[in-house]
Amino acid sequence: MIPKIGLNWRVLGILNLFRVLVPLVLLGLYSLGGARGLPVESPRLFTIAATAYLCFGFVSVVLVRKRMATAHVQTIIQATIDITCLMLLLHACGGISSGLGLLLLVPVGGLAFLLPPRSALFLAAVTAITVLVHTIWQQIGGHADITVYATAGFLGLVLFTIAASASVLATRVRESEDLVRQKDVDLANLADLSQYIVQHLRESLLVVDTADKIRLINESAAEILGDIHAVPGALIGEVSPRLLYSLSTWRRAGSESDTPPSFVAADGARLIQPHFAPLGSNAPAPTLIFLEDTSLMAERVQQSKLAALGRLSASIAHEIRNPVGAMSHAGQLLAESPNVSAGDRRLTDIIRTNSERVSTIINNVLQLSRRESIEPARLSLGDWLREFLAEFSETMQVPLAEIRVHDAADELEVRFDPSHLHQVVWNLCDNAIKYGEPSDGIKAEIRLSRLSPSFRPYLEVADRGSGIEAHAADRIFEPFFTGRKGGTGLGLFISRELCQLNRAVLLYESRLGGGSIFRVVFSDPQRWEA
Repeated sequence: MIPKIGLNWRVLGILNLFRVLVPLVLLGLYSLGGARGLPVESPRLFTIAATAYLCFGFVSVVLVRKRMATAHVQTIIQATIDITCLMLLLHACGGISSGLGLLLLVPVGGLAFLLPPRSALFLAAVTAITVLVHTIWQQIGGHADITVYATAGFLGLVLFTIAASASVLATRVRESEDLVRQKDVDLANLADLSQYIVQHLRESLLVVDTADKIRLINESAAEILGDIHAVPGALIGEVSPRLLYSLSTWRRAGSESDTPPSFVAADGARLIQPHFAPLGSNAPAPTLIFLEDTSLMAERVQQSKLAALGRLSASIAHEIRNPVGAMSHAGQLLAESPNVSAGDRRLTDIIRTNSERVSTIINNVLQLSRRESIEPARLSLGDWLREFLAEFSETMQVPLAEIRVHDAADELEVRFDPSHLHQVVWNLCDNAIKYGEPSDGIKAEIRLSRLSPSFRPYLEVADRGSGIEAHAADRIFEPFFTGRKGGTGLGLFISRELCQLNRAVLLYESRLGGGSIFRVVFSDPQRWEA
């Protein structure tokens, strides 16, 4: 087996340098003449052989550079011409006694490095036999004495030693190159595997260097940031200013920093919580950023809570609803009695009010246990909203002039269960009317539009009330959590659950200048299921 092609061409290139330099040096020594010159017995043969060898060297340089034949073919050709030319030079200078036989060591050793072990020894044997035959021919012709056989034999021994050593060295180099090449392949495969894993992780992550440039980002993170320029080499501040702000705050605070503030994803339908971790012990160090979709975690938590509520719903219906109904009925009968004083009538009002509140809680819990029933329909959001507001205004005795609607320029269509959407928007509008403060005679504002760049339709209800305190903003969608007196703490929780059931999301954000905004982001209308 011949070593890999790259090594072959390098060795052949080095031997070409030898073929060019040796004829030039020999011709130079010959031109000096006298005692300092090279003794030559056949000047014409010497000149022809040296010139031919020099020309072959230049031609071989071109052949190697152009790869005009395979390395194995060129090795055989070069071995033949090397032995021929060097033996002609050896003969022209008087034979083995001239010492030029040592020139055979370089091409034999170099070419033996490129050949398999048997071929390398065969090359050494052919060269040694050629030298021996030439020595015998000179001794028979009377041009050398018997002592030159020792020199020829020693040269042959050296040729075999050089060829064997070169063959062993070639084997070691070949094994080393194979090992290095296999390591390179393994590293390349590992890099490809790492890249594949990173790109297809469910977790969204990116790496930012100390200059705030993205070094690595997977598809999930790029989708969250929603910028086509979210690629390695881009500045994180140009892709997501909010994320850069969180990163800068975390760097300044160090390990003592609180949880970074969350931000809304580019599609406007997810709340993202960033997590930061330094890469390496150097300071400053690149930062690994995990982008956690809090809606997924919240959904898992809510599902576990719903499972517990579902198991309790049947017991609540039989064990609590009936007694509460009996107490409420008894309170009503007592209030109708003509002998009830004003103080007692106030107590019956308390009984009635709290009975109604408990009944409302029971109805909401029972509704949660039946939330798996869904009948989605294609709705024109503008037309549906007009019918809804007419019903809401009449039922709640709220003038339509107190509710401002910002209609979208185009006709918005969504896929949602009509009863579920009715309950969600009713809860949001009811909260806006109850807890909002009139501004220019307007208690609630409703806006219909589309998010950019995701193009998902949304409906938002805004008010100008006191808003929700920052420490309570993360808990408003929890069941039974309420910051208002008399509330059940289930309205927003049920609204978000119904939105999730219809593949939508309900988000809250504080309003500039005071107040609250609740936004229902509907599922992508281009991905409706049949």
